Amino acid sequence: MNNRKTASAIAVTLALALGATACGSSDKDSDGKGGGSAKADAGLTGIVNASDKKGGTVTYEHSSGPDSLDPGNTYYGWVQNFSRLYARTLVTFKPAPGKEGLQVVPDLATSLGKASPDAKTWTYTIRKGVKFEDGTEITAKDVKYAVERSNFAPEALSNGPTYFKAYLEGGDKYKGPYKDKSEAGIKSIETPDKYTVVFKLAKPFADMDYLAAFSQTAPVPRAADKGAEYVQKIVSSGPYKFDSYSESRGATLSRNPQWDPKSDPIRKALPDKIELKFNVNATTVDEHLLADTSTADIAGTGLQSKTQPKVLVKPAEKAKTDNPYAGATQYLALNVNVEPFNNADCRKAVQYAADKAGMVNAIGGEVKGEVATTLIPPSVSGYTKFDTYPTAGGKGDAAKAKEHLTKCGKPNGFKTVLTARSDRPDEVTAATQLQESLKKVGITAEIKTFPADKYFTDFAGSPKWVHDNKAGMMMMAWGADWPSGFGYLDQIVNGSAIKPSGGTNLMELDDPKINKALQDGIGTIDDAQRQAKWGEVDKLVAENASVVPLFYKKNLLYRPESATNVTVAEAYLGMYDYVLMGSAK
Repeated sequence: MNNRKTASAIAVTLALALGATACGSSDKDSDGKGGGSAKADAGLTGIVNASDKKGGTVTYEHSSGPDSLDPGNTYYGWVQNFSRLYARTLVTFKPAPGKEGLQVVPDLATSLGKASPDAKTWTYTIRKGVKFEDGTEITAKDVKYAVERSNFAPEALSNGPTYFKAYLEGGDKYKGPYKDKSEAGIKSIETPDKYTVVFKLAKPFADMDYLAAFSQTAPVPRAADKGAEYVQKIVSSGPYKFDSYSESRGATLSRNPQWDPKSDPIRKALPDKIELKFNVNATTVDEHLLADTSTADIAGTGLQSKTQPKVLVKPAEKAKTDNPYAGATQYLALNVNVEPFNNADCRKAVQYAADKAGMVNAIGGEVKGEVATTLIPPSVSGYTKFDTYPTAGGKGDAAKAKEHLTKCGKPNGFKTVLTARSDRPDEVTAATQLQESLKKVGITAEIKTFPADKYFTDFAGSPKWVHDNKAGMMMMAWGADWPSGFGYLDQIVNGSAIKPSGGTNLMELDDPKINKALQDGIGTIDDAQRQAKWGEVDKLVAENASVVPLFYKKNLLYRPESATNVTVAEAYLGMYDYVLMGSAK
């Protein structure tokens, strides 16, 4: 998700950004609806259809739904991006085009974190006078409580990352606010006064500002928290509040009258209304974008392969597209606790059997990705180029695959279950193509598909379900929590990330060498030395053979005529920046 550099907040940042141009992309038609001379990929480095006009309705659609819109119970990149409209975090990524958007800047806090020399104590100061939608002032205790509920209550909130639990002093002992009823909470988050939050870590954590940018630091008033039901009535700290919410249909947001732009240097909050629609068929989402009846596919995964020809062959339509790297890798997870993948040679057989080039062609070619040989994608700092299981052109090597099948005692192959997300047509297509290439070496994979919003909580991310159903192979795509090797790797290969539900370490990989290498790396204070460690960890994962990198993902995004202030957010997996986006409608 490129090396993110920190920077002090500048109050005029967004105003300057909105005045920027990209390849002439800010030209407007006389009716102010945009279009003009914008070119393909203009949104990669600039802001397309720049506007400072207030009003209009932004409409987002999703083919399924979120894991949760609760800022403390989500791991979806698009929710992290979108939630900035109603949930202010201590710091956040700068709403700006290109590499500038990788900078971490203050948000609810007055500055970036102030670290002790050993990177084990981090202090943030909250802005005074910032209010929740009910008019009460946001304090340091609201931030502390938000972190406690999001990291220490898996019985109610199981979807988000667990970095705070892993690194705070006493994090392995604290039972969370729903079991520990004392308002004192965890001792390692101190609030010495109304506006100061101090994090005391058990181990050095040099990337703390990236962690503070997670939606988990968005304040939550204790009195309003209803655990898993909080999503039904989220209390806004940002420029928009929820008017309605339905798990199956979506949500409507309008302006939060308690939001004060003077306290917020990064948000302009131009639209009057935001509509979010769930469970819209993926190809229908594309049709609505092309017809200019919606503003964006909020998942940010791009046009479906069936839609691409309608756009790419027409110059006027292609000019409305952006084709960024997603900062993500599509890969195949092989669960090391499901037979026969408890045998490394059976895992290596799959490494060689996979026709990655055929898979890329099947999903739409080079606009959708390129063959991967590493888990860390090239856009993430710490990436090291290597290929542990080389095949000609990434097309697979049946002979080598059969050699390893013989070594693992399965010379005639075996049967297994392969999972994928049903509402992601390209992922299902990739799984089907993989199924065909595995069949050539005697491996029979039964494909089972499930909706994305339940994929991790109920199926692939639930070890019990995986073991009960002998699901040895699971399609997975991952983007960095932040664009460094640790932000990419930790939650998918660290043994501490294995959870009973909502897990993202689908391999159930708990390798002491890998766990130690991750810990040693994040404790390295020197930036250059720390980044060099991540390629070493990636190689250890490759040697374990439990992850088959398939392709580095690219997204073919489409911007309708009515969309304004459109730019790609590199910090959020190459989707558009929803803090900036507006609509002329």
